[in-house]
Amino acid sequence: MSAATGRRLVLVRHGRTSWNALPRIQGQQDSPLDDVGQAQARAVAPLVAELKPVLLWTSDLSRARHTAEAIAEVTGLTPVRDPRLREFGLGSYEGLTHTELAERDPEGFQRFLRGEWDGIPGAEAPADVARRHAHALRDLAAALAPGETGVAVSHGSATRAGLVSFLGWPLQVARDLVPLGNCARVLLVEREDGGWSLASYNL
Repeated sequence: MSAATGRRLVLVRHGRTSWNALPRIQGQQDSPLDDVGQAQARAVAPLVAELKPVLLWTSDLSRARHTAEAIAEVTGLTPVRDPRLREFGLGSYEGLTHTELAERDPEGFQRFLRGEWDGIPGAEAPADVARRHAHALRDLAAALAPGETGVAVSHGSATRAGLVSFLGWPLQVARDLVPLGNCARVLLVEREDGGWSLASYNL
């Protein structure tokens, strides 16, 4: 399989929200893009368009949808909403600022910073998030013809978990990847043996 016939997946994190700027824990709370985030989405859109994508899927949360809409304006694609691309559900931590969580539960805050989220009351298990996100990526890849490119607009932590699951790596690897910046991109490319490789990260 040559570079021309291998499929490609572009994973894009949403633009900045006011909750990102604080920082406040978002999880699946539906915070919209702020002015900076809207500008980031407009800036990344032509970079994504250069890869000539044919499919554009997005989390159904507004910060991802609005980022996808900026990409749609440049590419002419219609965003398809897929709730499997949502961010982690972070239970009782959602809505708290980092300062508030650190004051309420210093040990829990340190576990949160390390990505040890299994013990958060009411939160999704990391393995479940990785599984649902990776399933969405596999379905997106399956919808592509040889040589085509698909885009998935999602969230930072869910994207890290999903991409390592998609690649067949241990979930622990997701914690070792640096956090994705707002509107940062990940490129996955199909190899000649039919597997997939991480070609670039956090661009």
